[in-house]
Amino acid sequence: MQALENLRTGIGEFGKDLRLNLQSVLEGASVLDLKQRWGVAVTAAATLRQRELTLAVVADARAQVGEDVVEDALAAAALMGMNNVFYRFRHLVGKDGYAAKPARLRMNRMAQLRANKLDFELFALAASTLGGCAACVQAHERAVLEGGMSDDHVLDAVRICAVLRGVAIAYDATPRPTIDSDQPLEKV
Repeated sequence: MQALENLRTGIGEFGKDLRLNLQSVLEGASVLDLKQRWGVAVTAAATLRQRELTLAVVADARAQVGEDVVEDALAAAALMGMNNVFYRFRHLVGKDGYAAKPARLRMNRMAQLRANKLDFELFALAASTLGGCAACVQAHERAVLEGGMSDDHVLDAVRICAVLRGVAIAYDATPRPTIDSDQPLEKV
């Protein structure tokens, strides 16, 4: 976890709990296996759209679980980024007419997984949780439970999402040194 460790050190003292929680959700006790943890983390980081966090999580995930999990997790984040907007709109408006119309959104990548279908559903659940789409959360939670995972799997995945969101906020809120273009280079 070298890349994430470097990122963790860039979080101010106010984010101490988040630094500790980040290590805990990725390395501590969990019902999720290593591929599930890192896949959820990659999906969450990409969904949050915080570049430094995404780069760090992806780098460490590649080292821990390989490219297949990373690719599926990034695909879940991207597809749910689209779906969460569309299905959240239909849910929020609540008109039967919209619900009856086909989505007409391509999702072929879901049929071309590089790893595991059930894990992909877990990654989609993570993205949908962060995306705030109740219909998508419910559909993916149901698929995960029907596939044999438990409520504990779901909560561990959501816990990773929650921690990564807090880490993204804390990292962005931590003041960074700035370069004053009027200062001579040796003072920067």
